[in-house]
Amino acid sequence: MKMDKVLLKLSGEALAGDKKHGFDEKTVADVSRQVKQVLDKGIKVCVVIGGGNFWRGRTSENMDRVKADSIGMLATVMNCIYAADSFRNQGIKTHIMTPFICGNMTELFNKDKAIEYMDAGEVVFFAGGIGHPYFSTDMATVLMAVEVGVDVILSAKAIDGVYDSDPKVNPNAIKYDSMQMSDIVDKKLGVVDLASAVLAMENKMPMMLFGLNGEDSIVKAVTGGFTGTYVNV
Repeated sequence: MKMDKVLLKLSGEALAGDKKHGFDEKTVADVSRQVKQVLDKGIKVCVVIGGGNFWRGRTSENMDRVKADSIGMLATVMNCIYAADSFRNQGIKTHIMTPFICGNMTELFNKDKAIEYMDAGEVVFFAGGIGHPYFSTDMATVLMAVEVGVDVILSAKAIDGVYDSDPKVNPNAIKYDSMQMSDIVDKKLGVVDLASAVLAMENKMPMMLFGLNGEDSIVKAVTGGFTGTYVNV
């Protein structure tokens, strides 16, 4: 598959590494190093990061869902600020775009500007989800991928692909090498939420799901040696 432009989706949990919360500096630095290698191959990169290393949904059933989702959106902004700074240490120029104003920490999302940055070899982070509650960072990932016209979504998770059941619970779970996006919808596999999977399917946006902790897993996803699950549309 020819790749000129990719969207890298990083789970917050994967960035936390073994710490399970916050940031693991070594993990984020390794992501930065790999992205630099991808950029050096002439491939354009944008990034979405989840917020699960700080916040996952409501901590109490008494909490308003809208407020809980607002906290989650801000968690993704924090993650992008941290990761963007790590990228800068690799000599990568970065921009953080959000769908809402965050003072001088980010800039408002603008499709043309985002594409202009990427065409210049700079990395754009899309933080803050889509700016509305009830939508996950999966939805932001697919939506941004479609808007800026990437070739594929590279989804780096704490797990190394898509399985027929939870490998943490079932040691005999079988990993798929490839599958259709419709399988995720029909079987409700949960690797991305259903609304996001449908949007990807309707817009023919493929995904490659793999474990972030694999050696050079991001680089291998674009150069060969990919061992995750390819989700076709």
